[in-house]
Amino acid sequence: MEKIEIPSGTQVSVDNEFVMIKGKLGSTKKKFNRKFTSVKVEGSSVIIEGSKIKSIQRRASTAEHAFANILGDSMKLVNEGMEEKMKIVYAHFPMSVEVKDKEISIKNIFGEKVPRKTSIVGDTKVEIKGQDVTVKGIDRYDVGQTVANIRKACAARGNDTRVFQDGIYVFVEE
Repeated sequence: MEKIEIPSGTQVSVDNEFVMIKGKLGSTKKKFNRKFTSVKVEGSSVIIEGSKIKSIQRRASTAEHAFANILGDSMKLVNEGMEEKMKIVYAHFPMSVEVKDKEISIKNIFGEKVPRKTSIVGDTKVEIKGQDVTVKGIDRYDVGQTVANIRKACAARGNDTRVFQDGIYVFVEE
């Protein structure tokens, strides 16, 4: 049994096989497998219990711990948010990046005439200032998938990546 304290300013409710989490930055919902776990809200905590069926107890225990980590992380992110910083890097051809609705357009990468396009996942926000790209959101998976989509769209297809290093890369300040 896992017990997670609900932070102040956060609302959690359980509906069928979904847990809805609301915080000051927005809301998200997480799906759990009712075969392995049961989730209930009691007072100011969420209780996650694994199944007692002997044949699936080991998988239920793993699912219980994993979902507890996902819920704890989501409760933190709906109040604080998540941010990934990326840098636009080019050596051969100056490229430009622009955001329109739920789509990112990367123009003139490797001198290509047709812009490469990729999608923004969920309620993630993408901001571009000069050479800096900031990806923000309240769902770790949506932000991570948006960053991965950007990286994949910048791949040097059919070229040696040691020579063609143009692209948009994750940037970590220390």
